[in-house]
Amino acid sequence: MAERQFMQHTGLAPFARALPGGRQLTGFERLTGGSKKGVYRLALDDGSSVVLYAWSAAENYWTDNSIDPRDPFAEASGLDLLEAASRALTEAGATAPALLLVDRSQSLYPADIAIVEDLRGGTLEAMIASDADAAAAPLRAVGAMLNGMARYRGPRLGKVAAAVSGQAPQDRRAEQIVLDQGLTHLAGVAAKVPELGLARERIDAALRELHARVRPRDWYSLIHGELGADHVMLDDEGRPVIIDVEGVMLFDAEWEHAFTRMRFGKSYEMLGIDVELDPSRMALYELARSLSLVEGPLRILETDFPDRDFMRGIVNWHTGKVLRLSGADT
Repeated sequence: MAERQFMQHTGLAPFARALPGGRQLTGFERLTGGSKKGVYRLALDDGSSVVLYAWSAAENYWTDNSIDPRDPFAEASGLDLLEAASRALTEAGATAPALLLVDRSQSLYPADIAIVEDLRGGTLEAMIASDADAAAAPLRAVGAMLNGMARYRGPRLGKVAAAVSGQAPQDRRAEQIVLDQGLTHLAGVAAKVPELGLARERIDAALRELHARVRPRDWYSLIHGELGADHVMLDDEGRPVIIDVEGVMLFDAEWEHAFTRMRFGKSYEMLGIDVELDPSRMALYELARSLSLVEGPLRILETDFPDRDFMRGIVNWHTGKVLRLSGADT
């Protein structure tokens, strides 16, 4: 496999000069953890810093994701998605990083580029671990954002950019999409994880049984899709800001909360969620979520993604959860 070529000083410096005031680049750091785009912190000559996103092939480890605009779970990466998601979040009363510069010309670098504010207050996840009392206020603020997003209404599901433009026609409801994806993921992981292969029939039956209990409805909420405390940064005044927003879509709020409840753990109750969530959808989505968190990491482990132990840990944890939720662990 060819070595990946990431951005260097010569590629980053023109974007510092393009910022208001024509700043000079004094240093840069490639931030780890991204798997779909490059994320770089740029140090500027006035002592400030910004964050640059680069959507280049070299930065994307997910090379086989769907790009069908009708698929709400299609590739969640790109400048158009970032801009549309930021606008929708603002309308719903949530906060995303401020966009400072966008460049689609590829005249300075062969990739779409965005520069956003640098949030240096650390993650909410780190604050919860180090000072739970201090985390109480930002947790309530995140909960207020989630409540506003759940009350946001859209008649059409899909990524915000596609749904708003009418490019996301659907002949399936959210719960059917989740069932179909769950069954597809099950077929894939059953061939790779022996425990799931042995339990495939029981897991298949559990997905279908849970789906049969869901009553249809005809509206959708705004969701982030993967909102854990690690996707919330704090600004200099300790206010929470939701990051990695390209996957924001109109979908069932229960899909959000099946993930958020898992990722926030004991802190979930401190969010103060006051919207009604359908228990039947939550049960289906929780099982399907865990299947997706086996299937996705297994795929990325087939690439040269560097943090392999982290991905294997996700696979192992969610394998156990799938077996438990489907009743296949007895």
